[in-house]
Amino acid sequence: MVIERLIQRHQLTFFLKVFNRFTDKPIGYLGNVSDGGLMLISQLPMLVDANFEFRIKLPGADGEVQFIDLTARCLWCREDLTPHYYDSGFILYQPPAEYSGLISALQRYFSFQPLQASA
Repeated sequence: MVIERLIQRHQLTFFLKVFNRFTDKPIGYLGNVSDGGLMLISQLPMLVDANFEFRIKLPGADGEVQFIDLTARCLWCREDLTPHYYDSGFILYQPPAEYSGLISALQRYFSFQPLQASA
């Protein structure tokens, strides 16, 4: 059975760390994001069908750190092409507005925008 992805992904490998919200220990890195989910790249396999509490830390404009807290369920986990790493897919439960803002910011940052012609 072939299932095609209907939501566009945005690749982020090894840029944004994901932490355990309660222990503040790093879990892995965002691999890609979509409106309702994310892929995590980690050095340990994630437990499928388990819920996780994630925190993404973003640098703020004023030097403060902005937190995006997420509750997610792991839907799948498999070995990455890179040895000793695992890719895991998560569905997000009620992601906050800040997560949508992160997706928009990443789209702008990683997109090629045409140059504006000067008059």
